[in-house]
Amino acid sequence: MAAKATIAIPALGKQVQVPTGLFINNEFVPSSDSQELLSVINPATEEVICSVVSASAKDIDIAVSAARQAFKTTWGKNVTGIERSRLLHKFADLIERDAQELAELESLNNGKPVRIARDFDIGDSVQCLRYYAGWADKITGQSLEIDNRTKMAFTRHDPIGVCGQIIPWNYPIQMWAWKVAPALAVGCTIVMKPSEWTPLTALKLCELAKEAGYPPGVLNTVPSYGNVGGAALASHPDVDKVAFTGSTVTGRKIMEAAAKSNLKKVSLELGGKSPHLVFESADLEQAANWAALGICYNSGQDCTAGSRLYVQDSIYDKFIKLLISKVSALKIGDGFDDSVGGGPVISKVQYERIWNYIESGKKDGATVVLGGERGNGKGYFVQPTIFTDIKPSMKIVQEEIFGPVLSVGRFGSEEEAITLANDTNYGLGAGVHSNDANQCMRVSSELEAGTVWVNQYNLLYNNVPFGGKKNSGIGRELGSYALEEYTSVKAVHWNFGEKLEWPL
Repeated sequence: MAAKATIAIPALGKQVQVPTGLFINNEFVPSSDSQELLSVINPATEEVICSVVSASAKDIDIAVSAARQAFKTTWGKNVTGIERSRLLHKFADLIERDAQELAELESLNNGKPVRIARDFDIGDSVQCLRYYAGWADKITGQSLEIDNRTKMAFTRHDPIGVCGQIIPWNYPIQMWAWKVAPALAVGCTIVMKPSEWTPLTALKLCELAKEAGYPPGVLNTVPSYGNVGGAALASHPDVDKVAFTGSTVTGRKIMEAAAKSNLKKVSLELGGKSPHLVFESADLEQAANWAALGICYNSGQDCTAGSRLYVQDSIYDKFIKLLISKVSALKIGDGFDDSVGGGPVISKVQYERIWNYIESGKKDGATVVLGGERGNGKGYFVQPTIFTDIKPSMKIVQEEIFGPVLSVGRFGSEEEAITLANDTNYGLGAGVHSNDANQCMRVSSELEAGTVWVNQYNLLYNNVPFGGKKNSGIGRELGSYALEEYTSVKAVHWNFGEKLEWPL
């Protein structure tokens, strides 16, 4: 039995017990062959919270074997949709019961405000599990006419099998729910690798999975470095599918490893450099609110962050002033202060990466109209930064920064706006603000993105599919479309009347 860590939450004068081992076959265990640990850092204080076991490649083998055994015996096709639904509802109830503690743990480990972690990330995750609980007994195929006198065909949507799931650090609980819920709903088993930077809530959720009544081996969690655990899952010959959210660079490596091993199914939700267009007919007050949310939410650590904002010439100056006032109103600080709307970025590595981009923008001639200066004191805090006078060739315009850094340009015509918006290798999200309904339809149709928001931004719903095109990935999460990522279609041909004459 692996140890637990006692984690102090000074702001609340309380302590939380968190398991620190690998979760395999419903038990927290040490590594089978390694003493390596992952140091978990509080990004608001730069202090070590605790250390957790780091899985080795051998540990991944053991977890995959556990998942395979469960799929063949106690899960997979051996459990009814009604039972899968009941367990998902029970799981959701337990997460909702412990939402406050999970939010506090999320804030310690990730830095985001407790209030936002609880009310948005965890609240939405509970609803995600409940949404897919509703689907669990509704996985249907088709009955297909061949020849009504002699034969028919029908299809089955079978669970694909053992799924390796690799999630990022920006939404540790929410990304966990997006992947776990549809997989469990259809009967898959899971080997989950949370980010090495944010493993705590994934481990805490394993306690709730066991309490909910999931059989051993159905959900396994193996914190590890990406080049160890993630690579082992991607190349494992007994993993049937890998789902990954993270960088485009890593996504390519996963796809290559999947192809070279057993051609396992792959879904990838990758990076973005999403455009946000504001036309002269828009409600400027609301457009400024949504633009501020698009770049500031989660401290800009969002694959759909609206990091390229283009404003029509006729309203440009007015809108820039309005936008600066909106972004300036956001309070950045420690997540245990309920008045705070944004926390630190995740790590020293990410902090320095963001500042390198800010310095690059200055060097390339863009104008800083807000932020752009380092603060003092502990914590990886980055105040929102807005650049104007940008050029399409600048790094801050072309590359994903993953921080609260906004590039603002201008356009004259609708055609120019569309050209600027689509001038990227990414295709995840895009936003359009206009009160001209015909324009909204034209522009949203032309934008090369998996999700287009009209007169809003960055809101996602569990029943609406989400995913990208181009370098932003393949496959879809959420909605009924996500079920297709975890099932394989089997066609059954049934002959009940045709007699074969032989030889031909």
